[in-house]
Amino acid sequence: MKLLNFTIIKLTICLVIGILIGYYFQTPYLIVLGFTLVSLLLVFMSYLMARHQFQKTVWFGLAAFLSMISIGALVVQFHNQKNFQNHFTHQVLKNNATLKTTTFRIKEVLKPGAYHDKYVIDVLSIDNIKVCGKSLLNIEKDSLTTTLLVDDIFVAKTRFMDLNKSLNPHQFDYKNYLEKQYIYNQLQLNSRTLLKANYKNHTVFGLAHKIRRHINNRLKAYHFDDNQRAIINALLLGQRQEISKHIYSDYANAGAIHILAVSGLHVGIILIILSFVLKPLEFFKHGKQIKTILLICLLWSFAVVAGLSASVTRAVTMFSILTVALNIKRPTNIYNTLAISMFVILLFKPLFIFDVGFQLSYLAVFSIVTIDPHLYKIWQPKNKILNLYWHTFTVTVAAQIGVIPLSLYYFHQFPGLFFISNLVIIPFLGVILAFGIIVILLASFNLLPIFIADTFGNIISLMNTLMHWISNQETFIFKEISFNLFHVSLTYLMLIACFMFSLKRNSQSFGLLLISVLLLQSSWIYNKLQLPSNEFIIFHKSRQSLIGMSLNNNMFIANDYDSMTTLKDKIISNYVIGNHINRIEKGSVRNAYQLENKTLFIIDSLALYNAKTIHPDYILLRQSPQINLNRVIDSLQPKYIIADGSNYKTYVNRWERICKKRNLPFHQTGKQGAFIIKY
Repeated sequence: MKLLNFTIIKLTICLVIGILIGYYFQTPYLIVLGFTLVSLLLVFMSYLMARHQFQKTVWFGLAAFLSMISIGALVVQFHNQKNFQNHFTHQVLKNNATLKTTTFRIKEVLKPGAYHDKYVIDVLSIDNIKVCGKSLLNIEKDSLTTTLLVDDIFVAKTRFMDLNKSLNPHQFDYKNYLEKQYIYNQLQLNSRTLLKANYKNHTVFGLAHKIRRHINNRLKAYHFDDNQRAIINALLLGQRQEISKHIYSDYANAGAIHILAVSGLHVGIILIILSFVLKPLEFFKHGKQIKTILLICLLWSFAVVAGLSASVTRAVTMFSILTVALNIKRPTNIYNTLAISMFVILLFKPLFIFDVGFQLSYLAVFSIVTIDPHLYKIWQPKNKILNLYWHTFTVTVAAQIGVIPLSLYYFHQFPGLFFISNLVIIPFLGVILAFGIIVILLASFNLLPIFIADTFGNIISLMNTLMHWISNQETFIFKEISFNLFHVSLTYLMLIACFMFSLKRNSQSFGLLLISVLLLQSSWIYNKLQLPSNEFIIFHKSRQSLIGMSLNNNMFIANDYDSMTTLKDKIISNYVIGNHINRIEKGSVRNAYQLENKTLFIIDSLALYNAKTIHPDYILLRQSPQINLNRVIDSLQPKYIIADGSNYKTYVNRWERICKKRNLPFHQTGKQGAFIIKY
C-alpha cells in the first residue's frame, strides 16, 4: 500500500483509531490526559535517542503513533463539556424535581417537527450559577409562535428531561445522534413561558444567521415560491431545513441529494469563480499572497454562513490547504491534502467521524481521485461537449462506487438512474451557482431585476421537475435493501480487490478477488439461512395501533391506519430491513392472539371481554377503553398489562398507577418503546 508511505496518512489513521477508542471506551479524562503526556514524553525521548543513532529504529515511529492514538482519545474527552465541573448537568442532577431558572442562548435552528420548533441551545446559567453545555430545546407550535433567532438569550423556569430514545426496533436513534454532538438533555417549553433577556452578546453564528435572514427577506420580495427559496438556501447558503419532504425525497430517489448539500463540488466551483474575480490582484506586488489570504478568508466566511456542516468544513479545509500549496508553488498530493484536512477537522470536531455526510464526502472524493483517472482513460472523445459529459459520467460512477456500500447501510436504497440526474445537472451546476450568487448579491441590495429573478426561479423549478420525473421511475429505484456493517466491510474488500486486479492482473490479485467474492456471497447465504426469532411486536405509533407478528422470515401486520398514514409509515419497513424479512401480509386487528403457550387479549374502545372464556397472559389496551382496570385485573388475572400509543395519556397514567399499586407489570409503548414477546 503506497498510500501508507505518507506520514500524515498514518498519523490520521492513528488519530481516527484514538477517537474511536475514546468514544466507545469512555476512559476518565485525567487518565487519558496522563497517558497522553507520558506518550509525548516517550516521543521526545525516542527522538533524542534517534538523533545519536546511525541506524534507524522503529521506536520513534511507534511512540509517535501511540501518542497520536492517545491524542485522539483525549480530544474526544476534551470536547465533551460534560467532563468539566461547570457543565449544567452537575447542577441539574442535584435536584431535578424542582423548576430551575435557566438562562440559555439559541445556538442553532433545526428543522421543525410536526408539533414543535426545535433548537440547539447553549446553557449559560442555572439559578444564577454560571454553567456550560448544549441542550435541545422544543417549543410547542401555536398560532403566536415565531421562530427564535440565533444569539437570542432567554430565561425560563423549567426542568431538564432526558432525550427520547427510539421506541421501535431498527428505528433511527435520534438520541444517539444528538449524543454524538454532546447533547444529552432537552427542554420542553411554550413560547409564552420565555422571557427574552436584553444582553448584547453576538457570535459568529449569530452574524451568519442574520445574513441568511437578510437574504431570505430580500428574496421574499420577488416571485420565488417556497420550494424555489428552499433550494436556493440549500445550494448557496447550506441550509436545508425548509426543504419539503417530497422535494427531498425526489432528489434522494434521483441520486442527486449531494447537490443539495454544500460540499467539495460547490466549494470548488465557488473557488474557481472567486479566483477568476480576484485574478487582477496578481499584477500587483505581493498580489498572489494577498489573493491567497482573501480566498481563504472568503471561503471560511462562506463556510460560516453555510453553518459549518461536516461536508462544507471538510471541503473548505481541503481547498484552503490546496490554495496555500498552489501559492507557495509546492507540488501537492491529493491524498496528503485529504489526510491533512481530515486531521485538522477531527482535532477540532472529533465526533465528525460519525457524521454520515462527513463519511460519504471523504469516500466520494477518495474514490473520484483514485478510480476516475482509470475510467476516463477508457475513452477520451475529441469533441469538447462529448468529453465534458463523458468525464462527468466517469466522475459520477467513481463517486458512486465509493459510497454505494455505506449508502446501502444508512439508507437501504440505490437510485438506478443516478447517472442521468448527474449528467443533466452537474455540467450546468457552475452556471447555476454563479447565477445564484449574482441573484443573492443583487437582491441583498435591492438591485435585482424582476426578469433575472424569474429566470433563476424557472431554472430551479425546471431542476425540481426533472428530479421529480426521475424519482417517479420507481422501477429503477431499489428500496428496502438489507445491508449491515459486515456487508459494508466485505463489499469494500471486494471493490478494492477489483481495483487491484484491474491495475495488475496476476495470480495474487485474482486470488484476492475470488476470496472477497466468496466471502460476500457466504455472508448473503448466511443471512438467508439465519432465520430471525419468532416475535410478536406491539409497536409504538402515536394515536394509532400497530401490531406485527414475525414467523419464519414472514411478517404479519395489523393496524388501524388510514391510507395516508400507511403511505408515510416507516416503522414496518425499518423492521423488515433490519430482520431480513422476505414477505409481508396485512390483516385486521383481532381480539386475541395465541402465541404457542401464551395468550394475548386485546381490549379496545368497545371495552368488551368475557372473564369466563379467557384468562390471558397479556392484556393490550388500545383506543382508550373506558374500563375499570381493577375489575378487569380481578376478572381476567393477567400477568402483564400493555398500553400502546392509541390511548389518551391521562388514561395511560391512571392505568400505570393502578398497576403499580397492585405490583402488576405495566408497559406503555410511549415511554418504554415497542413491547416484544418472543415465542
